[in-house]
Amino acid sequence: MSDNLPPCPSCSSEYTYEMNALMVCPECGHEWVPAEGDAEQAAGAGEREIRDAVGNVLSDGDTVTVVKALKVKGSASGIKAGTKVRNIRLVDGVDGHDIDCRIEGFGAMQLKSSVVKKV
Repeated sequence: MSDNLPPCPSCSSEYTYEMNALMVCPECGHEWVPAEGDAEQAAGAGEREIRDAVGNVLSDGDTVTVVKALKVKGSASGIKAGTKVRNIRLVDGVDGHDIDCRIEGFGAMQLKSSVVKKV
């Protein structure tokens, strides 16, 4: 095989080949665009980016606003849309809940980044 072809990003096989605009791995069957595979490897090497509902990159300490009403188990009222949450912390949460925060009146909880917007 050619030395300049990248290994498979899925299984790391060195036996990849080109098929039109795609790269193909004969061992696992994974197909990818070469530029796309390089971007995935670069993203995997650094920290992962967490984006809010409109695509802004979030970071620790940001202030966000809840964009839709949320139901909270064990509470008669939920979190209303427009509620500000200050000093968020990004975590590897469970089931997509990647923001750890404290909401006034509710206490500590985790939120999904898809339901907040950076202020």
